[in-house]
Amino acid sequence: MLRPEIVLAALLTLAPLFLFGFLEEAVARGVRSLPLCAQLAAPALLCAPYVLVAAGTGVFRWTWLAVYALLPAALAVLLRLGRRHGNGWIELLALAALGLSVDLRWLERAWPAHLAIFNKMLLLDASLYAFLVVRQLDGVGFDLRLRLRDAIIGLRELAAYTPLALALGLSLGFLHLHGGWPGMARIVVGWLFTFFFIAVPEEVFFRGWLQNLLERRLGARGALLVTALLFGLAHFNKRAVHFNWRYVLLAALAGVFYGRAWRQQRRVAASAITHASVDTIWSLWLR
Repeated sequence: MLRPEIVLAALLTLAPLFLFGFLEEAVARGVRSLPLCAQLAAPALLCAPYVLVAAGTGVFRWTWLAVYALLPAALAVLLRLGRRHGNGWIELLALAALGLSVDLRWLERAWPAHLAIFNKMLLLDASLYAFLVVRQLDGVGFDLRLRLRDAIIGLRELAAYTPLALALGLSLGFLHLHGGWPGMARIVVGWLFTFFFIAVPEEVFFRGWLQNLLERRLGARGALLVTALLFGLAHFNKRAVHFNWRYVLLAALAGVFYGRAWRQQRRVAASAITHASVDTIWSLWLR
């Protein structure tokens, strides 16, 4: 049974995701009406879920409280500088630090192992605030109000990627086809969980921010390929002790199609649909 403080922490963690996903303009206007010092200090409140979870599970440490209070505020300050200078390097530096901290799991030891997902989602909250409210980065396309066009584009890219992934993955021994029908409930629940907790965070990071920023330096095609390569490399330590080159190769190829889906109308929802569908099919029938 879930403890009440864990449920409250989860609601507080998900609130920014849905507020930005459905009410970004209204939220941004409200925050920008505050004095600048309050705008930059506000994300420190994201430490509240850590306090609730850590105190409730007996793993509370003052040093981790400081990290989860200061890191979101520091990110906001850094992106404020990026907005003033406008050269893009500060934003890319911030993304590199965020990406490495998630991929190498630098902060996950602050949490009980079964609740480490809080770290990823809190960093997403902090990043959404910093990039959308403080930096005011345009062209991100973070909008959870799904459209029919999102599904059409997302499923089109899924259909284009699937035969290539099957041919390559099966020949490399990375994919293992198995039958069986897990039931519609498991499919739907699995897809929704993957969409919100895996696909949306990763698509915001890699497409909404990284590919978006790289396009301004490398052009659309160059940004698509570089982002796909980095997306693949981010999977080097997944499901393996050493460098998992098969996973990197398949993920990099997937990144091309995710990037195409996002670029079509510059909407994270479209690429997240492709991403969630690929991961769900893999986990249920090909792992």
